[in-house]
Amino acid sequence: MTGNSRLWSLPGLRGIAPPKPHVTEEQADDVEIRPWPDRGTRLRTNARAARGHFYAPALTGAPTTTRQAEVLNTAIIGPPTGTRGVVSGRDILSRTPIAHDPVTAYNSIPREVSSPNVIIMGDVGAGKSTHTKANQVLRPLLLRNRRCVVFDKKDQGGEGEYSGVARHYGVEPIRFTADSSGTKLNLLDPVILRGTGIKGQGRLLNIVTRLARGDHALNEWEEEALRAALRRTVEGATRRAPVLTDVLPNLGRIADDRDYVALSSGARDELHRAGLSVRWTLNGLLDEYGGLLDGETSGTVDLRGKLTSFDISQLRDDGPAVPVVMAIGNMWMLGRLRDERGYATTVVYEEGWHMVGGPSAQLIKANQKLSRGLGISNVFVMHKGTDIPKDSAGMAVIQEAQTVCIYRQSRPEDAAWCQRTFGLAPETAETIERLHDGHYIFKYGSHPETHVQHILSSWEAEVSNTDEALASAEGD
Repeated sequence: MTGNSRLWSLPGLRGIAPPKPHVTEEQADDVEIRPWPDRGTRLRTNARAARGHFYAPALTGAPTTTRQAEVLNTAIIGPPTGTRGVVSGRDILSRTPIAHDPVTAYNSIPREVSSPNVIIMGDVGAGKSTHTKANQVLRPLLLRNRRCVVFDKKDQGGEGEYSGVARHYGVEPIRFTADSSGTKLNLLDPVILRGTGIKGQGRLLNIVTRLARGDHALNEWEEEALRAALRRTVEGATRRAPVLTDVLPNLGRIADDRDYVALSSGARDELHRAGLSVRWTLNGLLDEYGGLLDGETSGTVDLRGKLTSFDISQLRDDGPAVPVVMAIGNMWMLGRLRDERGYATTVVYEEGWHMVGGPSAQLIKANQKLSRGLGISNVFVMHKGTDIPKDSAGMAVIQEAQTVCIYRQSRPEDAAWCQRTFGLAPETAETIERLHDGHYIFKYGSHPETHVQHILSSWEAEVSNTDEALASAEGD
């Protein structure tokens, strides 16, 4: 303290020496010197010294701490992402743009993500649908050799919310209804057979039967009876493509099947009963949804446009129709893309729970390698993940995704599930509970999570508005 006092008394150094503390020398050994009572660095008032470049700060400095000053370290506050892909929002901490595209990140060298699949989840009204439409559909379609297929579940004025966007790209949405007025999807379409083989077709038929039973799995006798019926149906088709109704007579028919000659009479009876059980299930499915499944695939089902919308908004939520159409559409698309190489395809599953929360997850998991080979990025949009069993195929699909966007999860258990499942920092769970509308937690690959604010252009805000009906009602 004495040395500082002597330094301060020298005329040539008086302007740049540390400020003299406001204590006497007798008090110096007993009083802690803290920065905030002092005035800080003194301003230069001597004109001659100023001309000699002895400048002092123009403003009085403010006290700080090392922790507070971390924000000034550009290595810490730098942008969380690069500039490749599409701009999807703004980092709350650094205020820098967030740019990402799962397909671009997967194809980069070195790869930034090991899987191009995406999970988007959050409460109703938090902003996930708007995010999906802008960042997974509209913006990626601006990139070269990109297209998008959407399973559009949200009703907006009597049709799916993507219908207007599809027409903007010159195509009509593919509309599905429970009666015969909509589009048909053939479960045994040759495109599916060409894409995934008879094993893939059998897997699809198994899943559809299970969905018709309310997710009650088939036993081994029923599975064998279904495989045999499918094989006989495909082998016997000559004049046209087989359809689901062609399978029904072959279920339970084993009397003339050479593969079962060596079976005991009791085993043959058991196999016959198992086939009839599956037949009754499929009879009930066709009775209720014949307009969807009882014929060849409609000619309107195509992927030639930049955007294809499977409009399933008019199908009931409380039956198997929605997951059945998603499952058949997924398998048909895989077969079709085998003949249309050269594009990267983003496939959006609105209400993605139907594909990862039930038996359809087995199709996604089994076809992951094929999907990557065909350039597919699956985007699953859902409300929460706590209902997915830990050891299910759906959980494996979620954990395989390398791009995650989490909007507000108001329930603590849902926020905690996200934190554990996606390997987020422990304190992030509380942040997820308190996120504002339009804000989300973003994580890709091995990078740490980032709090992002989604930014929309005026046109994007208009076409992504999902509250038209409520806004209209309020106006009335």
